[in-house]
Amino acid sequence: MTRRVLVLNGPNLGRLGSREPDVYGATSYAGLVERCAAAGRELGLDVEVRETNDEGELIGWLHEAADGRLPVVLNPGAFTHYSYGMRDAAAQRTAPLIEVHISNPHAREEFRHTSVVAAVATGTVAGFGIDSYVLALRALAGELSGQT
Repeated sequence: MTRRVLVLNGPNLGRLGSREPDVYGATSYAGLVERCAAAGRELGLDVEVRETNDEGELIGWLHEAADGRLPVVLNPGAFTHYSYGMRDAAAQRTAPLIEVHISNPHAREEFRHTSVVAAVATGTVAGFGIDSYVLALRALAGELSGQT
């Protein structure tokens, strides 16, 4: 039986491939979706990838995950640094939640150094490009199987 996992993406991640490729790489959002689905299949996970520019929608998805006891890989985008509403929704998690970032926020502008999500996440993976998602899914699979 495969375990359902939500991969949730915040603002501007739908622009992957065209948005600052020197920072975020050349992989498109469609490429990210396929990469996550392929990694999920290898790990026995049923991965559903979503993206929104709307803070309220992202909070609603986190509530859905908490209510359904669904594990989450979360790239909050810019919400990482200031959305206390999103942080509070993430804190309600009932399954592992891995925070993920394509770039390394600590190697960028100072305002990106603080994550309001990190303290309520199971863990964080950052700085490995699109592979950050694959690493996060592997960590999540380990958490779910009790191998961590």
